[in-house]
Amino acid sequence: MLLKITLIAALILSILIPFGAFLLGEKKKGNLKAALACNALFFFGSLIIADILLWNGQVLAADSGAVTSASSEGWRYMAAALATGLSCIGGGIAVASAASAALGAMSEDSSIMGKALIFVALAEGIALYGLIVSFTILG
Repeated sequence: MLLKITLIAALILSILIPFGAFLLGEKKKGNLKAALACNALFFFGSLIIADILLWNGQVLAADSGAVTSASSEGWRYMAAALATGLSCIGGGIAVASAASAALGAMSEDSSIMGKALIFVALAEGIALYGLIVSFTILG
């Protein structure tokens, strides 16, 4: 437990120390590049050390039945994540176009607000349908 806390503290300090030194010192372009290089070196160095220290434990083999059931569970979670993620991306794209068009139409004629709101809500529905599909996949 102490090892994990120490590694997390090292990761946080690897970000804070170079930028703290840059903010307290003279703000020149060369100093910023040096701070970024120092930050990258400390951060990725402590990340590699953390990986080596945390993943060097003993590995035990699992039963073959557990592996196949875990594999099918993983695909279910992957399908649910893809359904939710892609539907949210599609909904965001649809809302971006519908909302900008609705604002433009409402700026010309304010009586269109109800119709414009319906189209924006339909675009939001895409994300909700993806969420419902992911709940169905997870059962």
